[in-house]
Amino acid sequence: MRRFLLPWIGILLLHQPPPVASQGSPDPASGGTVAEDEKTPASEGPGAGEEEEEPEIEPTVTHHTLELDGRTLIYTATVGTLPIKDERGEETGEVFYVAYTLDGVEDRESRPLMFSFNGGPGSSSVWLHLGALGPKRVPMPDDATIPAPPYRLVPNEQTWLTEADLVFVDPIGTGFSRAAEPEKEGGFFNLRGDIASVGEFIRLFITRNRRWTSPLFVVGESYGTTRAAGLSEYLVDRGIALNGVILVSSVLNFQTVRFGDGNDLPYILFLPTYAATARFHGRLPEASQDLPLAEFLDEVEAWASGPYARALQMGDLLSDRERADVLDRLAGYTGLSPEYLEDAGLRIEIQRFCKELLRDRGRTVGRLDSRFKGIDASPAGDTPSFDPSMAAIRPPYTSTLNQYLNADLGYESDVPYYILGEGVRGWDYGVSGAGGYADTASALRDALAKNPHMKILVASGYYDLATPYAATEYTLSHMGLDPELRDNFRVEEYESGHMMYIHEPSLEALKGHVSSFIGEADGL
Repeated sequence: MRRFLLPWIGILLLHQPPPVASQGSPDPASGGTVAEDEKTPASEGPGAGEEEEEPEIEPTVTHHTLELDGRTLIYTATVGTLPIKDERGEETGEVFYVAYTLDGVEDRESRPLMFSFNGGPGSSSVWLHLGALGPKRVPMPDDATIPAPPYRLVPNEQTWLTEADLVFVDPIGTGFSRAAEPEKEGGFFNLRGDIASVGEFIRLFITRNRRWTSPLFVVGESYGTTRAAGLSEYLVDRGIALNGVILVSSVLNFQTVRFGDGNDLPYILFLPTYAATARFHGRLPEASQDLPLAEFLDEVEAWASGPYARALQMGDLLSDRERADVLDRLAGYTGLSPEYLEDAGLRIEIQRFCKELLRDRGRTVGRLDSRFKGIDASPAGDTPSFDPSMAAIRPPYTSTLNQYLNADLGYESDVPYYILGEGVRGWDYGVSGAGGYADTASALRDALAKNPHMKILVASGYYDLATPYAATEYTLSHMGLDPELRDNFRVEEYESGHMMYIHEPSLEALKGHVSSFIGEADGL
């Protein structure tokens, strides 16, 4: 692990109705309702004669086996929704989930339980579900291209079900999760409301399933890491202490990834990933191409946090000689021409980089994973017309998820499953003014102070241009942690992108890191 530090630089930290499910076997321990013959008739129970609430739809329960190398997993899948209610007890929404529990466990209350979600804001949990954690996964080609349809699922030999029971959570506005009424959506589509609703889901799930004494973990990806960091404090303040938090492709402090006037931090923190990308596509001088990747990135990081950061800080006071030196080195690390960099004022915005790097080949590079190449409708223009990495993964994950829920897990619904962005209209990050940046790193720090037993695993991809690894390292280095808590963090990096698990060697490495992390953090 390398720490990307800027010890001296004077940069201030500024500023639809519910889905209709098929009737599965009632399973009260999995959040289901009791059987009809066990219910108190409405005419005899309390409040007889009053208008009754519509009963919850029972979850769908199915049973499965997974053959691994030398081991057979027998497990139960539970698919359903849980209600979210306000302080008056009025239902404001329903959260859809898919849960996997390993069968044959003698002491269920002591088995680790992990809640998983993705980001967006507005993304369902499909990516971690069918990419890394679940018992089935979407295979992707080794050459960073889209697979040919029709798409399929394969057994996931790297499933995390070997280590913990898994619950995949779709926040309101994603998957099949919906607000009770359209006018109530605004209460969920903001930083605090989102954290509170997912926190309430977790409380209700562990209550209905009698898992209060299980070692508890949350794993979030992308904006899901923003949520996970906030949840760590939200939950501990309500008596739910986490054993561990796994942050996949992190963004905790949005100043590190928001390009804009007066904020030079992203230009510095994106540079190592620009360099890794240019090197991957063969755009750098031979000496840089031949260096081992980690050694090369150490060199780039040192220059970015030193001479490059100073040059940006100097602004118009930079001498002609100094400017020429910076342009020459910047071109050598990014694969862009000195003339282009001069016109850009030494500052390379992400979309411009994605368009410019392979412009002479008529190609663009991906934002989520810069190993991917795209063909734009027009070679002209300053930015790509689409992200080729997202275009490559969205169809296979969308089609396999919809087929899997229906055919394998027995959950039927005519309501559209919102994969990414379809159900969320606008998002309030909880900041005001043009210079405000959302930040949940402080919440994670405070949660650690209250629960110093909590461990954090941070996973980043070298080719991630959405949440660059250097930005994550910078955030971790500027949390103001007590020295006694610094060893609670473990940072791992992979030769892949935002969804590092679509790269099979990284998927395998990630599983190994997670297995040892859970073993160290579960407190047993």
